[in-house]
Amino acid sequence: MSSAYIKSALKVLEIESQAIVQLKQYIDGSFEKSCQIIRNCKGKVVVSGMGKSGHIGHKIAATLASTGTPAFFMHPGEANHGDLGMITDQDVLLAISNSGETGELLNLIPVVKRLEIPIISMTNSTKSSLGKHSDAVLCIKVEQEACSLGLAPTASTTATLAMGDALAVALLDASGFTSADFALSHPGGSLGRRLLLTIADIMHTGDELPLVELNQTVRSALFEISKKGLGMTGIVDDSGKLVGIFTDGDLRRILDDRIDIHSTPVSQVMTVNSKTGKPNMLAVEGLNLMEKHRINSMFAVDDENKPVGALNMHMLLKAGVV
Repeated sequence: MSSAYIKSALKVLEIESQAIVQLKQYIDGSFEKSCQIIRNCKGKVVVSGMGKSGHIGHKIAATLASTGTPAFFMHPGEANHGDLGMITDQDVLLAISNSGETGELLNLIPVVKRLEIPIISMTNSTKSSLGKHSDAVLCIKVEQEACSLGLAPTASTTATLAMGDALAVALLDASGFTSADFALSHPGGSLGRRLLLTIADIMHTGDELPLVELNQTVRSALFEISKKGLGMTGIVDDSGKLVGIFTDGDLRRILDDRIDIHSTPVSQVMTVNSKTGKPNMLAVEGLNLMEKHRINSMFAVDDENKPVGALNMHMLLKAGVV
């Protein structure tokens, strides 16, 4: 019995993959015209479709919006009862109907034409009613549905989704949309955290900073490291400038050298010219700096090289940057 399930599933994947491959023939002048229409749009792309086309339309609108092309979904049934007011004469209508004969969509055409709004359709034929009234047609024709009955929208909806992705990415590339732009529309995601958080957003400041003065002993430095819990302490001069750093790793080194921690000034065993960052530096830049130099913690300093913050790998991990 399980082999029949597998056979059926493999057949579906084969039919749908072929449907996507066959879309290549429709990436033509009409596709380019669709991109130009949207690029010239001063408003938003209003995506509309009924049934399964509507579900796919929701996703296409979301993909467009998240990749730099302002868009939203409008249900054609609701549009016929008031929601058509969502559209302005600055917008573009992206109408999705495999048959091109969906009544709810066709009912919108007179009003849309009256507003002189460009219409881009996704349909299986330029000769359909929807295709004839469109300024550009993105053909989504498939040879067959993956449904064994040939009834349920399967391969056709997959093809529509793929065409929507092709449109969104083509527009993204043309607009110069960057990963930083993407992060601005995804502030709650991991990419947003990596590209929007600065060192200042997560660093320890004020009394949480582990700092000792040049003339203090290694013992005092160890006490400060233990108290502040960052695995390091900074060493500052009389003016408050950072002149060195002492870490857990430095401790292991001096213990091997049998140095007296009670009497030895920390200035004799500290690491000078330590790597530092700036508070306004992106947290991911701080991460890259720490990984490059194989360090687990560092200070953020101001323009006078005075420590204003400190962070370590654990804090970056907790903030979702790592």
